[in-house]
Amino acid sequence: MGKMREKYPLLLLMLMMSAMIFHDEVFLQVFIGIGHEQYWFIHTLMNSMIYGGCIVLLCSLFPKSFRGKVQLLIHAFVTLVFLISYFVFKQFKIFYDLSTMFSGASDALGQFQNNVFLMLISDEGMSFILVTIAPLVLCFRFRKKLEHLYEGVRWNRTVTAAVTAVCICITSLMMHNGVSALAYDKEYSYQRAIEDFGLLTALRLETGRQKEEEPVFETEEIKEESKISEIIHTPEPVVYEDNSLDIDFLSLSENASATDAKLDEYCASLTPSRQNEYTGIFEGKNLIMITAEAFTKEVIDPDLTPTLYRLMTKGIQFHDYYQPASAGTTGGEYEIIFGAIPTSGGSSFKKMADRNNYMTMGSQLDRLGYNGWAFHNNSYRFYDRHKTHNSIGYSNGFMGYGNGMEEYVEDVWPQSDKEMFEGTIPLYIDAQPFNVYYMTVSGHNNYTPGSNAMAEKNKDRVAELEYSEDVKNYIAANLELEDALTVLVNALEEKGIAEDTVIVLSADHFPYGLDEASGLEKVNELYGFNVTNELERDHNALIIWSGSLEKEEPIIVEDPVSSLDILPTLSNLFHTSFDSRLFAGRDVFSDTMPLVFNVSYEWKTDLGTYVNGVFTPKDENAEIPEDYVDQIKTIVRNKMTFCELFNNTDYFAHIFGEEGNGSE
Repeated sequence: MGKMREKYPLLLLMLMMSAMIFHDEVFLQVFIGIGHEQYWFIHTLMNSMIYGGCIVLLCSLFPKSFRGKVQLLIHAFVTLVFLISYFVFKQFKIFYDLSTMFSGASDALGQFQNNVFLMLISDEGMSFILVTIAPLVLCFRFRKKLEHLYEGVRWNRTVTAAVTAVCICITSLMMHNGVSALAYDKEYSYQRAIEDFGLLTALRLETGRQKEEEPVFETEEIKEESKISEIIHTPEPVVYEDNSLDIDFLSLSENASATDAKLDEYCASLTPSRQNEYTGIFEGKNLIMITAEAFTKEVIDPDLTPTLYRLMTKGIQFHDYYQPASAGTTGGEYEIIFGAIPTSGGSSFKKMADRNNYMTMGSQLDRLGYNGWAFHNNSYRFYDRHKTHNSIGYSNGFMGYGNGMEEYVEDVWPQSDKEMFEGTIPLYIDAQPFNVYYMTVSGHNNYTPGSNAMAEKNKDRVAELEYSEDVKNYIAANLELEDALTVLVNALEEKGIAEDTVIVLSADHFPYGLDEASGLEKVNELYGFNVTNELERDHNALIIWSGSLEKEEPIIVEDPVSSLDILPTLSNLFHTSFDSRLFAGRDVFSDTMPLVFNVSYEWKTDLGTYVNGVFTPKDENAEIPEDYVDQIKTIVRNKMTFCELFNNTDYFAHIFGEEGNGSE
């Protein structure tokens, strides 16, 4: 070892730094406990060698007396990145990309300081901290020897090491083939990149994408989206009109920005969906949309939650619904309100605050003369909702705790959904037609004993359930939503307008706050099965109910449906003027192919599911069209590109003019 220090100090330094990085990558995966691509170990080892080599080469450029100190600083920064990423995942059960980490996550972690402290002092949290900082502590302890090694570095050996690092890099890139190649490029997502290549590579890819030119549609195969739908679904006789507007996309593209022109050409290539037998069944009715904090289908029970059960079974029944968890609460709201994947993570909704949000339900119904309100029972400034929720078309603006809601809701954590509904219903019930949006908070974590006021309030109602204490507390917290909906339905019926009102409810994300540990043990307990992929994790309930439906035969939707489909479906049911080509989702009653997809490029159609690079047919005996999987993968990639470009530009202002929310 002594001879090696003398002859090859640079090589020894590179090996040491690479080993430290690989150590952090491996233990992050161990503590997170997520599945990863089969070549993850080799990819991460190779990449760790590259990063270790690059760091040492960078440090060797400094004067000898500073080299060891610079390496310690870089190593400390890398260690901090791993710690932050781990605790963000521990809180939200997904990795947040850079934009979300410094916007959405910073909001959440700033408010929920008690949660952060509890995570830090937990056994698992402390263990991860100690394991992660151990290499840094050793480097600091032996910093003199580290500095001595740098003193022996010679530039001729540095050049040799640089060439070696380049060779390793080329080898690593050559290994990115098959499924992992798509995750590296066309089907990139930050979450998937960490699982396939490690945290530092994901950060490198994420940073690089911020500087790259905007993505492009796979134009040579865009038209296949219509063809594949026709192959699988026999078209009905043409008796219904298209759900489209008189938009000349190609003419608009002539004088458009590069981004808007790409979107114009893509939309022009699509075939509008048709109207159908359900078009306009809610025309003129009141609308109440609810995004329910951390809600899940398993909460609904005929005895424990009779109102939720009534709304789910007496309205439109969705048997295969998904709420993709892309960026926490604000990401879930974004999906429901805009009908798109939040490709900029927690920043996605914030980017829409000064846009022409012409196609939200708030804006569409506002143009029809509806009276609109948006409500939330937590801080009105959280996630910048005082900006975002005043830009989505609700004519009477947004009220949260701090700009009016405190008059109705007690200052506890979390605040009561029931109190919010009781206080706000009188504001709009006599202002028909009304269009109301609620973002609830009672179902928020923590669910440990004594940490949740709603769980404490309703604990006696779940005492006999055969679950662990945390799961019972979670259900107890959600009983406040049940009580809020009971208040709402009773008020509508007493007023005699239940048949003239539509209630729509979806979660923002799965109950990731159930598990303090990194895995999903308590989520699995609640679900009754072990989650193996994101689609299973994100299954949920969608409620679309009106008193007018209870007298009719049940409307049942068996096809896979996601939160992206809510906006186009409601637009069709309310018979508003909309263009189906402007949405990433679909009207579920239309002739368009059913398609659920998420930020990891997993997807599900009526013929099967594509997860981890494997397509599993729904029916083993089904005849799958030739090249079906490749065609759907292309469609999904194009839809993701649409979502990304849509979030990067004021596209509806380009189409409809500079009118804010599109009010006329």
